[in-house]
Amino acid sequence: MNSDEQSVEWSVVPSGIGPLLLAATGTGLVSVVFHAHPPVREKALGQLRTRLGAEPVQSPGSARLAEPIRQLAAYFTGGLKEFTLPLDWSLTSGFHREVLRELASGVPYGTVVGYGDLAARVGQPGAAQAVGAAMGSNPLPVVVPCHRVVESDGGLGGFGGGLEAKRQLLALEGVLPQPLF
Repeated sequence: MNSDEQSVEWSVVPSGIGPLLLAATGTGLVSVVFHAHPPVREKALGQLRTRLGAEPVQSPGSARLAEPIRQLAAYFTGGLKEFTLPLDWSLTSGFHREVLRELASGVPYGTVVGYGDLAARVGQPGAAQAVGAAMGSNPLPVVVPCHRVVESDGGLGGFGGGLEAKRQLLALEGVLPQPLF
């Protein structure tokens, strides 16, 4: 990996569910972090520094981040149904990466899938709890749509951004009714 691929640029952007920290390497978008207020942001940047071995550089006008920012803004206004971004999968591996890649390619906008169903899709029926762990460690939420994974009994399940954010994302996609107020 050359130094440009290893360098990490980041910015905080507004969204329909609060501020998001976006980080990208030369390979692609590597991280999306919810609730990117200063304490959360500092913790996330520390984790990126440790996991990627590079000092994250704040770069709000970054060419690397321009397209992720544009696509996320379009998604939150209802104008984008499918992300077409290069992704850097280096913050996940093994079963988690396999599940997240299946989620990204196989669960389209406006649909949901059960934890157990997603486990079966990657050849691991009975691994619903492991799928839940993969969702909880998803480094690219919203773009890799872990909000579309729900419990088999119709419950929402968990969500790293909080259940209210999950409800808002599913309502945006037409899966749940919009809140009355």
